[in-house]
Amino acid sequence: METAADAITKQLTQRFPDVPLTFPPACFVTMGGEFLWFDAARRRLRVRFPVKPEFANPMGFMQGGLIVGAIDNTVGPLTFLVAPPSVTTQMNTSYIRPITPDLTHFEVEAVVTEQTRRLLFVDAVVYAGDKQLAQARASCTVMEPPATGA
Repeated sequence: METAADAITKQLTQRFPDVPLTFPPACFVTMGGEFLWFDAARRRLRVRFPVKPEFANPMGFMQGGLIVGAIDNTVGPLTFLVAPPSVTTQMNTSYIRPITPDLTHFEVEAVVTEQTRRLLFVDAVVYAGDKQLAQARASCTVMEPPATGA
């Protein structure tokens, strides 16, 4: 039986068959990401990430840059599921609570809040259970397709 993660990966792979893209990307795999669900109608994606000792800062909490990496590893696939290929051009993150070493995993849920022809705006929340740990707002710019022939 196909898992949600397999189905989402298949959707990503099939969306742009003529563009050389790798799904899931190496950064997603390295962080141990797992697609949980995608709601196309609501333009939402939820991804789970493990809390690993090698992700800890000197105080033992998950390092903030890696939390942002997990957020971007959720925002990126979401935008690819709902629009042409894009890149994150800005992300503002607020940390609410630390990701502590007693947690085994956390989840990131992202939603496209607005879209123009060239821009997507995405809000994301980091959760451990029902507790918010961080939130972010990102903007992504749709890339021009590569020129063909010359």
